[in-house]
Amino acid sequence: MGPGGIATIIAASSLLVIAIAVSYAVIRVGRFIDEAKTSLKAVTDEATPLIEEVHTTVTLVNGPLQSFNRMTKNVEDISEKITSATSDFIDKSGPALKVAGALVSAAQMGKVRSKKKKKKKAE
Repeated sequence: MGPGGIATIIAASSLLVIAIAVSYAVIRVGRFIDEAKTSLKAVTDEATPLIEEVHTTVTLVNGPLQSFNRMTKNVEDISEKITSATSDFIDKSGPALKVAGALVSAAQMGKVRSKKKKKKKAE
């Protein structure tokens, strides 16, 4: 056996080692993919009920929120109507100011009359 035969044996041994390393890497990658698939299936199986529970919870919360939204809309409508009615009443100023002035003057005249009556009784 000459130097060429020894080189051939070394090259064949090197190719065998490389083939074993590549097959080991392929087997490891295959196991990794299987493990990832199993983990993904477990996460999916656990997440589906959670998502359904969240959906149910959100649906249950939305009912009262819609009712609350209707109530606040009604309150908003009422307050707008009151605001427009009072602004219309005050903007027209004639009747509102006349009534307010008459009430104030009547109240003042009543006070003055009661003071005069007390003075007359005291004399």
